[in-house]
Amino acid sequence: MIALIGALILALCFYFFLLGRIALSLIGSGEAAAVAIGIGVLILPLLGVWMVWASVRAVLDHQRLARRIHEEELELDISDLPRRPSGRIERAAADALFARVGAEWEADPDNWRTSYRLARAYDYAGDRRRARETMRRAVALEKHEREATR
Repeated sequence: MIALIGALILALCFYFFLLGRIALSLIGSGEAAAVAIGIGVLILPLLGVWMVWASVRAVLDHQRLARRIHEEELELDISDLPRRPSGRIERAAADALFARVGAEWEADPDNWRTSYRLARAYDYAGDRRRARETMRRAVALEKHEREATR
């Protein structure tokens, strides 16, 4: 899987390079319309590089937290929860899991571990937006903890 992600990133970098060359060629022509289009085309690879960098950084952060949670044996146990034929956890079971983990979080909201577990519970309950927000909070809290212990 890592090789596939690396290959996709390399392909994107090559694509961004080609877009950048086209943009610089358009800007270098000196014609007003071509310069305007060139500037617009130049923005695309810059946005692309930023999006790839932000995504890879987020994945690495989430993997670090997942590894630490696994090492501390604090993963959510969802093995016995009832599932739909699609493999997703049934809504009532996901909601019950969320209520339990939400109570843990309310007792200790400034702990990255409870925030991580809450983010996973949001994900299992199908609330992807809140799962991402809470995972960002968990990453920030864990980073603060690591920096405080240095």
